[in-house]
Amino acid sequence: MNENEEISKLNINWYPGHMAKTKKQIIEDLKIIDIVIELLDARIPISSQNPNIAEITKGKKKIVLLNKCDLADEKENQRWAEYFKRNGIVAIPTDANTGKGINQIFKAIEELMEKEQKKQAQKGRIGRKIRVMILGIPNVGKSSLINRIAKKSSAGVGNRPGVTKQKQWIRINEKVELLDTPGVLWPKFESEEVALHLAFTGTIKEEILDRVEIAYNLVKYLLENEREKICGRYKLENNVVEQILSRQDRPENENIYDIMLEIGRKRGCIVSGGNIDEEKTARIILDEFKNGILGRITLEKC
Repeated sequence: MNENEEISKLNINWYPGHMAKTKKQIIEDLKIIDIVIELLDARIPISSQNPNIAEITKGKKKIVLLNKCDLADEKENQRWAEYFKRNGIVAIPTDANTGKGINQIFKAIEELMEKEQKKQAQKGRIGRKIRVMILGIPNVGKSSLINRIAKKSSAGVGNRPGVTKQKQWIRINEKVELLDTPGVLWPKFESEEVALHLAFTGTIKEEILDRVEIAYNLVKYLLENEREKICGRYKLENNVVEQILSRQDRPENENIYDIMLEIGRKRGCIVSGGNIDEEKTARIILDEFKNGILGRITLEKC
């Protein structure tokens, strides 16, 4: 299967039927919401932005969380935070596993609502809770972050994309209530690059993917942009890699595929006849990238 055929397949299978209903419910719930928190993957801040969210939350106070910041390049995290700031949006690098950035979220909520609450107090309306909605695409770490914020297992967490099935109100503290919602997808990808970024980071359910095709594209990206990290992790000699890539007697994709098979050989993915198990190799590469074992890598540079 070639690259274009794979992306076409992803488009066909990407948008589950219940998503239109989810979007409609979110639009209705927004009427009682003070602040929208949009959770993005720090490695792909643009690709993990659902364009529908920007449309339906227009006019609402907003905070962006660059989650999984521990897996992304630290300097890029700061550049992206500055990028959103220049566009009038508070952006906070967060890590649900360590709790990094959590206290900044509370501070940002209070600062955004300070003027509004003073106006309410002048009218004698005291004690009304700040209502916050958290939105994000599946598998961006939304439930894990909510659990960290609430300091209890308020939202179901799993290793499959889209585990939060229905909305739920969560009391954060005396001042703030948080409305969690199911992960929101969008009908089609903006580009082939967006589709691949979402596949690399595990947003798209693996059962609709050609795993080998996705791993091939990730290896290609890493060789072009993070060669030191991929060579270091899989003990690939840079001069050998360069020699393979520079071969002119065959298509580039065959050269990259050979390097992918060499990774499989290095990791012991050998089957009968000395052949390489490409499926197992692909799974190793994708899992190690998603879990940060290859190092802190930001796919989308600011």
